Amino acid sequence: MIGIMAHLFDPLTLLAMLAGIGAVVLFQNGWRAMGRGFAALGPLLRADPAKDRAAARAAMLKIDQVAQLRGLACTDRVKTANPFLTEAARKLANSEKPEQFELWAAQTLADRAERHGGACKVWLSVADAAPALGMAGTIIGLVGMFAGMNDPASLGPSMALALLTTFYGVVIANLLAAPVAARLADLSERELAWQKEVADRMAAIARRENVPLRRASIREVA
Repeated sequence: MIGIMAHLFDPLTLLAMLAGIGAVVLFQNGWRAMGRGFAALGPLLRADPAKDRAAARAAMLKIDQVAQLRGLACTDRVKTANPFLTEAARKLANSEKPEQFELWAAQTLADRAERHGGACKVWLSVADAAPALGMAGTIIGLVGMFAGMNDPASLGPSMALALLTTFYGVVIANLLAAPVAARLADLSERELAWQKEVADRMAAIARRENVPLRRASIREVA
């Protein structure tokens, strides 16, 4: 078994496959998107949208209380560990009108969804390119076999190339790229869902606290 597994690893063939896949992905997505795709591998294992959503809901209770007692200008005093929550609270405190916060939230979530989609697209491109390049390698190996029919010693390496490239293509596409793309898409959907929930609730707080009589009463209490 160990001997068979050893035959499945050919550094040069694997390197050529990876280089070809990288070139295709780069051509389809560009340097920036490709960088985001590989950078997303870090949060891939660490991200916990359910925990972030629970923390966001707890923070929103505090923000709501601060808004009622001290007004919107003090909502940024609520400390959170999540960068999105921190920035949202700051924008809420500095927005003179609810529409300003709603516009910021809509643009921020749209930009985030676009970045997430770009990272997923990179790994979908890998999943598409790997089998195609594996098939190309198979054809090259078969051509080498037919060209060397008069030399039996050359048939083995050509056949190995034909089979290994197909094997690498299947493994890279189905055991690496496709699961990564699916995981990133799921994390993105869940993260954007709780962030939209936060943005909608903050917008509701802004509309409530922006009532002129309410703002005047807050100044009198202060």
